[in-house]
Amino acid sequence: MTKSENANFSSPQLGIHGMDHKEHIRLQHCILDSTYNPILAVDADGKILFCNQAMARNVRSDVVDMLGKNVEEFFSSSRLRMVLQSGKTEAVQKTKIGGKVYMSNRTPILDEGRVIGAVAVLQDVSELESIADELEQTKRLNSEMKGIIDSCFDGIYVTDGKGRTIRVNTAYERITGIRREDVLNRTTRELVDEGFFSESVTLLVLESKRPKTLMQTVKTGRRVMATGTPIIDKDGEVSLVVTSVRDVSELYNLQKRLIKEEQLRTEYQHELEKLRQIRDTESTVVIKSKKMQEINKLAIRLAQVDTTIMVHGESGVGKEVFADLVHKHSPRRDKPCIKISCVTIPEHLFESELFGYAPAAFTGASKHGKVGIFEAAKGGTIFLDEIGEMPLPAQAKLLRVLQSKEVTRVGSNTVVPVDVRIVAATNRDLKKMVASGQFRKDLFFRLNVVPVVIPPLRERKEAIPTFVYHFLEKFNQQYGFSKQLSPRAHALMYDHDWPGNVRELINTIERIVVTTGGDIISVKDLPENIRSGHVQSKTSVEEGSLRFTLEKVEKQIIEDALKTHGSTHKTARALGVNQSTIVRKMKRYGLS
Repeated sequence: MTKSENANFSSPQLGIHGMDHKEHIRLQHCILDSTYNPILAVDADGKILFCNQAMARNVRSDVVDMLGKNVEEFFSSSRLRMVLQSGKTEAVQKTKIGGKVYMSNRTPILDEGRVIGAVAVLQDVSELESIADELEQTKRLNSEMKGIIDSCFDGIYVTDGKGRTIRVNTAYERITGIRREDVLNRTTRELVDEGFFSESVTLLVLESKRPKTLMQTVKTGRRVMATGTPIIDKDGEVSLVVTSVRDVSELYNLQKRLIKEEQLRTEYQHELEKLRQIRDTESTVVIKSKKMQEINKLAIRLAQVDTTIMVHGESGVGKEVFADLVHKHSPRRDKPCIKISCVTIPEHLFESELFGYAPAAFTGASKHGKVGIFEAAKGGTIFLDEIGEMPLPAQAKLLRVLQSKEVTRVGSNTVVPVDVRIVAATNRDLKKMVASGQFRKDLFFRLNVVPVVIPPLRERKEAIPTFVYHFLEKFNQQYGFSKQLSPRAHALMYDHDWPGNVRELINTIERIVVTTGGDIISVKDLPENIRSGHVQSKTSVEEGSLRFTLEKVEKQIIEDALKTHGSTHKTARALGVNQSTIVRKMKRYGLS
């Protein structure tokens, strides 16, 4: 370097007495060349003005070969020219050189406000990245660079061969909160004893004569990472120790934030999965009433835990549909879901049907034997419908299987382990059956771990219009028709109590679709039991216009839904319309 160029790197604050100017320059050059961080400086034309050994090693070249050449010859992605053009600092930029990850600080070199060059200081953060695991970026250094040494973004702390402090830059003061005048000309051992640092990397370097890195806590309470590098003289002794100090408080903060964000991400994933399951369910099952929406959500929640469920409800309310939902959304969804109605199995065949039998176990038995339902449903779900119809002897054997989780086939002594989930259902009052001795008390409590009651259709009338239109469309498509219900027929369907619940409604709709001659299903096409319950309102329908009839039915439906749900928002959700529509029609029909 020329004298003028070297002058830009000199600093009268080195604090070393008895050296001439040339020796000062040599010493500063030595400090930079021995710095752990790679350093590169270019002049205003982008030609390499200075390069320390650490930087030269990274590109597998010699310092002499690099000086005076365009920076792009060695660093194709260098942004030093951008810094020359903008005159602005680019701090904490991630870059890769020689397979390692560095944080680079690029700063313009100014002379009386004029940009005469630019300098880049790199810090190896490969180790920090491996420690931080999932951190996408390592900590960022936020500062300006005003020079190669004193304005270096990383703190520079220099001692002589005896550990006496001879140089502290501005960045060190900023990072640690320790003033340079408090440490200059004092040994690091004294400073450790007085609590300035928890321990000294300089002392470790002096003992080992090798670079060392450790985490320090300084007296201000800050946490820093210090990397000390020895400068060895010609006699093999340590003449200087150059310590690079970096603030890692931000890294710890980022780690905490990362953990928190990961927790939030997990929670959001769970919520999204629940919403997806509800969406998938609603696309295959007609669910409009508030009560059934709650039961649907309960089915999805129960699907995640492997507990036994007892479904109570009248015949035809959809107990089997509930069992399907639980199985579909459970971890057992890829395994069999076997359904069996206890009322259809002869008493003497219960044990062989449930648990199987060995070859030729009894007269009429297959010579090959038979696999029972519990073995066939391995890893899956068994739906035991009408559990109240199971005979007492079979109840005792079922209880034993549920407790031991193993079965023994009829006529065999071999024990077979089974892994199944039980969902039972009944339309009878099992508590009364237990009291009368018709159902085992211990089996009742074993099955009734989570009781679920599905209300009859008459208690969720707001769902009837949706059911009617859904299944009317289904059977129209199935049989190639385009039939529609008249307003009065629809009103009678709504008013009917449906003792057979959803099953009766489905069968009724299919019946009237296939038996009605025209495209309009009128009152006379409905079954007698539906028509007979509402003869008294026939005259008013016949006397009114079609619009009057439609409005009367609409008013009745809205009025019933308001009584059931208690608010316009809930009523709107139940009927599948906007809340503003409900409010407008309430005003029109004088409903409060």
